[in-house]
Amino acid sequence: MLFMNALVPLTMIGFGKLFLNNAPGKINLGFGYRTSMSMKNKDTWEFAHRYIGKLWHAWGIALLFLSIIPLFFVIGKDEDTVGTLGGIICAVQMVFLAGSIFPTEKALRKTFDKNGNRRKTIDSQKI
Repeated sequence: MLFMNALVPLTMIGFGKLFLNNAPGKINLGFGYRTSMSMKNKDTWEFAHRYIGKLWHAWGIALLFLSIIPLFFVIGKDEDTVGTLGGIICAVQMVFLAGSIFPTEKALRKTFDKNGNRRKTIDSQKI
């Protein structure tokens, strides 16, 4: 159960590190963070991957520890108890994994307009 509950956090850490350093080369339908906003252009694609990479890396590390520690409290317990705790841990991990979409999309919409063009900041506007 320890190994199974470590899979999602380790995957988040691995892909987080990968996406943080480099987004998949081409915008595609098969691999990467694929939403209509992230796939607008190369700039949105790379921004989304860096952003979610940062989230997944940090959240993956936190989830790894939060997933392993509770399992120490059920050492020697029956299979049902261990399995139930493992299922709860997995459900919590899925909430964080899927929940990372919301802050990523919010950051995309804050940084880019609906057409994928970077929004102008006050610093870059001539006053």
